[in-house]
Amino acid sequence: MTTVIVAGAAGRMGCRLVALIKDSTVLSLAGAIEGKGHGALGADAGETAGCGRARVPITDNLAALLVHGEVVIDFSSPEATLNHLRLAAQHRRAMVIGTTGFSPAQLEEVKSLVSQVPCVMSPNMSVGVNLIYKVISEMAKTLGDEYDIEVIEAHHHLKKDAPSGTALKIAEVLAKAVNRDLDQVGVYARQGLIGERKKGEIGIQTIRAGDIVGDHTVLFGGMGERIEVTHRASSRDTFAGGALRAARWVVQQPPGLYDMMDVLGLK
Repeated sequence: MTTVIVAGAAGRMGCRLVALIKDSTVLSLAGAIEGKGHGALGADAGETAGCGRARVPITDNLAALLVHGEVVIDFSSPEATLNHLRLAAQHRRAMVIGTTGFSPAQLEEVKSLVSQVPCVMSPNMSVGVNLIYKVISEMAKTLGDEYDIEVIEAHHHLKKDAPSGTALKIAEVLAKAVNRDLDQVGVYARQGLIGERKKGEIGIQTIRAGDIVGDHTVLFGGMGERIEVTHRASSRDTFAGGALRAARWVVQQPPGLYDMMDVLGLK
């Protein structure tokens, strides 16, 4: 039985994680945390998640919970996640990070801290999306420079970062496959009289609307044809389920930074 602490337990992802852990036969909920001053502090994590009483109160004291939990799953904010990782490193506890929107400096600190603990960090925990990373890499290599590449992502109107972490990861995978520097060829917006599309561009376009859970499309446009690869998430359970799979896997690993491709054996 793997004991799990859920960070951001009252959030959209946190609630689904709590509910799935409560129903699991191989995972148990060791703790649930939220930020200081959060309205859910003191409430039962299961009742907050809408899945019935779990007998685990939501607290803001991660250090106290790390005595009982083997792994922390975190879908919160970059600042909060970094604080949680610092504590996890001190207590030698594993982490699964689904948070996106980290700055370059924050990512450097993450890389430093995971020299002490095993950590799975991925912008998308979906099994399907991680399989797509592998497939689109091979497609881009085969299609070559004669096909234009565009990435289109859509999410709910509450999402704070853009483009999504998944869209950026997709663009990075594609750029690497065709030997391009994404910093040089990435185009994130088009407006006005922009002229012809530059050869080698990789477009990353963002949509924010309603309650879209997460849609990602890779478009390869050639002369006379186009190929589209699309992943649409209809439920956050696809991300939560992947995160739980990662949690069971990461507690068996040595310190270091891993991603879902490692978890799924796709590398």
